[in-house]
Amino acid sequence: MPKDTSIKSVLIIGSGPIIIGQACEFDYSGSQAARSIREEGIKVILINSNPATIMTDPMMADKVYLLPLTVESIEQILEENQIDAVLPTMGGQTALNLAKEAAELGVWEKYNVRMIGVDIAAIDTAEDREKFRQLMLKIGVAVAPSRVANSLLEGKEFAQEIGFPLVIRPSFTLGGTGGGFVHDKSELEAALDRGLKASPIHEVLVEKAVLGWKEYELELLRDKNDNVAIICTVENLDPMGVHTGDSITVAPAMTLSDTAFQDMRNKAILMMRSLGNFAGGCNVQFALDPVTEQLISVEINPRVSRSSALASKATGYPIAKIAAKLAIGYTLDELKNQITKTTSAYFEPALDYVIVKMPRWNFDKFKGANDTLGLQMKSVGEVMSIGRSFTEAIQKACQSLENNAVGLGYYGKSQMHAEELIEYIKTPKWDRIFRIKDALMDGVSVSTIAKATLIDRWFINEIKKIVDLEKEIEKYKMATLPVELLKEAKFMGFSDEQICKIMQDGTDDEVYEKRKAAGITRVYKMVDTCSAEFEAKTPYFYSTFESGNISESKASDRKKVIVLGSGPNRIGQGIEFDYCCVHGLLALKECGYEAIMMNCNPETVSTDFDMADKLYFEPVFWEHLWELIEHEKPEGVIVQLGGQTALKLAERLTKKGVKIIGTSFDNMDIAEDRGRFSDMLKELGIPYPNYGTAYTVDEAVEVANKVGYPVLVRPSYVLGGQRMRIVINDEEVEKAVVSLLKHIPGNKILIDHFLDRCQEAEIDAICDGESVHIMGVMEHIEPAGIHSGDSNAVLPQFNLSPLVVETMEEYARKIAFKLNIKGLINIQFAIKDGKVHVIEANPRASRTTPFIAKAYQIPYLNVATKIMLGANKLRDFKFVKRLKGYAIKEPVFSFEKFPGVSKELGPEMKSTGEAIRFIKDLRDPYFRQLYKDRSMYLSK
Repeated sequence: MPKDTSIKSVLIIGSGPIIIGQACEFDYSGSQAARSIREEGIKVILINSNPATIMTDPMMADKVYLLPLTVESIEQILEENQIDAVLPTMGGQTALNLAKEAAELGVWEKYNVRMIGVDIAAIDTAEDREKFRQLMLKIGVAVAPSRVANSLLEGKEFAQEIGFPLVIRPSFTLGGTGGGFVHDKSELEAALDRGLKASPIHEVLVEKAVLGWKEYELELLRDKNDNVAIICTVENLDPMGVHTGDSITVAPAMTLSDTAFQDMRNKAILMMRSLGNFAGGCNVQFALDPVTEQLISVEINPRVSRSSALASKATGYPIAKIAAKLAIGYTLDELKNQITKTTSAYFEPALDYVIVKMPRWNFDKFKGANDTLGLQMKSVGEVMSIGRSFTEAIQKACQSLENNAVGLGYYGKSQMHAEELIEYIKTPKWDRIFRIKDALMDGVSVSTIAKATLIDRWFINEIKKIVDLEKEIEKYKMATLPVELLKEAKFMGFSDEQICKIMQDGTDDEVYEKRKAAGITRVYKMVDTCSAEFEAKTPYFYSTFESGNISESKASDRKKVIVLGSGPNRIGQGIEFDYCCVHGLLALKECGYEAIMMNCNPETVSTDFDMADKLYFEPVFWEHLWELIEHEKPEGVIVQLGGQTALKLAERLTKKGVKIIGTSFDNMDIAEDRGRFSDMLKELGIPYPNYGTAYTVDEAVEVANKVGYPVLVRPSYVLGGQRMRIVINDEEVEKAVVSLLKHIPGNKILIDHFLDRCQEAEIDAICDGESVHIMGVMEHIEPAGIHSGDSNAVLPQFNLSPLVVETMEEYARKIAFKLNIKGLINIQFAIKDGKVHVIEANPRASRTTPFIAKAYQIPYLNVATKIMLGANKLRDFKFVKRLKGYAIKEPVFSFEKFPGVSKELGPEMKSTGEAIRFIKDLRDPYFRQLYKDRSMYLSK
């Protein structure tokens, strides 16, 4: 029985701005769902307030509403459109809570809209901890002993009853918000208070903590005929006690006995069926006693989740796409597997490789934050890697993290001794996996580490293999390194650079040449959902090493271009670059190129299996990129769309003679190198703040006195204002510089005069070498000193005189021509006493590019890519800006994840996402309030 023909139009609710605990994986799900439903000829209307994502792009739906996620907005949409059904399962907790609120107010009933993909009763049961507990007891699935409390008094009573250690879990929250562990009586009251406040219904579950048990997640799909398929089983490397979003996870599950696995499958299916009669996706989490194999259920989420994005990328099975089709009435056995195109979707994926997901944190942005991992999620992004073995996959994951790791290992001087390390690894922290390796290097036994961390010995034994091999490599130098040992190291995921660091000899290029001569090169394998039992039609690849060197990726003879992605999301480099990459891929295809994507972020649309002509799920890391270029031989590489990550690889590409599509490396370098950039501005007669550079503390103090306080101290080549400080005297300069040199030794330090209390504005533009098109002028509401990513900004400008705007545009043109920009450029200005100064220029897509494209409804990224390729000139396009009134970019912060951290803002970016808000005019009360508060949070 095919789809429900009564559904002609569907409303999809998005997840709003990105926060810690609810990131771009929901945009990926929402985008997939929208495409999936439109394929069926059904009209899709979409609401989401996030301007940075591809999900809110006009090409994704028939109508996109960039409105705040409130019941009022929902009513407005229902009045303007004839809508038959609403799909709330694609937008995380935000969408579920909004759908529930609208249901309670009778909105869906009033407009005759039915809910698909889930029902309210199921949301209630899954979210309300007590209802969930009762249901589990009814169907005979064990849960941890617990009681529900609505007050401090009840909470204390139940704590006494159950006994410590305890877990406090607030109802109706996401990413563990407000939750935490209580080890003894002294911590109880504060934890209960926080939990009750975090829950929208002021309710918490006081539960016995099963710390140290193993944790597993299963991803399920179910149709209206009650067919259930289990798409993926994921094992957490970290034991219970660390939120799954902050855990290193592995698929398929590695340490499960067959009996425990079957028990888990049966219980997961039973749990999903017991939740009510809905069709769609669902995620179930279990804890398992490592000694007795007793199983308890932790929770069930009747929606697609962070893990389903990961499971989709891990298996190549597009969960959200199929879940959307099940929601409109299809059954699993009638749908095709999207990858093989011949087998049924009612076919559980089998993996012949190992997947490792590793979270990415940004604790350096939150001074004084507690970096112990617990129930409340703290990571800002994640990477996924694919290898033939766990050792290969974990090393590739480390290479993807963008925190200078070259593999699993800390190759500086490790400051800790064995005893300290054993103590350190008892507490889960972001670098625990690296410290476990240090302890093994120091000779600590596997069983001591297993006891200290409660991590399964299998994983520690695997890390020990890496350690043993590393100790072997240490004995050699480049000239004497045996080929067999080199081969074994590559099979185990060691990078060329890592091998050099271990031997303390040679360069990664030399290692590469040595192994290439010996025939040890990467082969590309397909992610095919079915262990190669059936032929896959989808070009989705990962690299590995194997004997026989048989590659499943055949390089075509078409002209092709590689687009470099931006790696894991982090503060300062978020989902907006994914939006840019997707548009880049589509424009490449339109220009007749084969579009190749390289990225390692599992949460994004750019790594969807059908976005590029070929997807390589690989670390955006030099060695992987270079071998891919040798394999595919592209016309060139696009680095302008992937943020700072991609830009950092431009220099080595240029040295190797690879064409950078668009602006050349040398011209991008002028913009990045403060000295060269200021010399250029001087030559053009453009004012800029006084500045100087220094390599030592003494030089820095001297320069600061010369340029005049207050000054801005920062390292060169950074993104998101990392480690930037505003300082007002010699003593503070000294402190800032010492801290910088400690974290980034040998880096050139820039010291600029800080223009106090001046107005800040920015321009995004496209240049084709002959003319410049100003995409938009954005004026910041807050004064200079707050990072542009953290300030509220208004498009178009609202307070700058026509003369100032004309001057800014004139300077932008001069800079773009002088830098010979082909494609995008973003320029930041400071205006003091009517004089325009240029602060910096970024010769790439910026955080605001997608914002301007959405506000004006112009596909600027598509245009920019065609100009980079030289396929078009600006005169080939007509630009009609459709914006009535103004658009405000509102930053969104995740400070509530770090209690006790100062909320003041300065030159270092701290926001995790943004929303867009349209206002008719400047009399808007929201805008007037913002303008009044503009200087409040400024600090260093």
